Amino acid sequence: MPFQAKDRIVFIGDSITDKGRKKDPLKLGSGYVRMIHDYLSLEYPQLALKIINEGVSGNRVIDLEKRWRMDVLDHQPQWLSISIGINDVWRQLDNHDVEQVYPDKFEAVYRHLLEQTKELPDCRLILMEPTVIKEYPDSTGNGLLKPYVSIVNRLAEEYNAILVPTHQAFLTFLGYETGKDLTTDGVHMTPLGDTLMAATWIKALNGTTK
Repeated sequence: MPFQAKDRIVFIGDSITDKGRKKDPLKLGSGYVRMIHDYLSLEYPQLALKIINEGVSGNRVIDLEKRWRMDVLDHQPQWLSISIGINDVWRQLDNHDVEQVYPDKFEAVYRHLLEQTKELPDCRLILMEPTVIKEYPDSTGNGLLKPYVSIVNRLAEEYNAILVPTHQAFLTFLGYETGKDLTTDGVHMTPLGDTLMAATWIKALNGTTK
């Protein structure tokens, strides 16, 4: 069992993490974070774990950098789960006028955030691969996403973080050609997509020791 009593787990990311959290009385939203919260509440009721959702729709890694102090460090979490990268690629496809976050910058900013997190000596990092852009592996978006997924994998190894292989989990599911949609629009999750994210996160945590 990796968790201790009253551990705080912060989830930070974009709209996939946000999932309407501001309209939710528990501020968890209706997506994968809520599913993980409910699972952990049932699995470890004695621990009184505190789940904090800091997802913000539209965020890229440069936006996380602007709010890292308030939305991560100030919480003093024992666990930090990061899911970012989709918008860093999506903006390259839908908005050519904004400053783009190409792989080199993505890695540099992400690394800077992880370095800052070292001031939390008891915080364990959980890095989630970006999911997918369109539900076919050879889409333009998924092609552009590949180096970002590789960066997350590399940083997870370098910083001794738990890697959640969400991108690979999505590609594996798509390979079965079930006809069941994981996203509503190629990016945002259906309940099935959220369930896949939550299940992949939980599997990555299982067997982990603090």
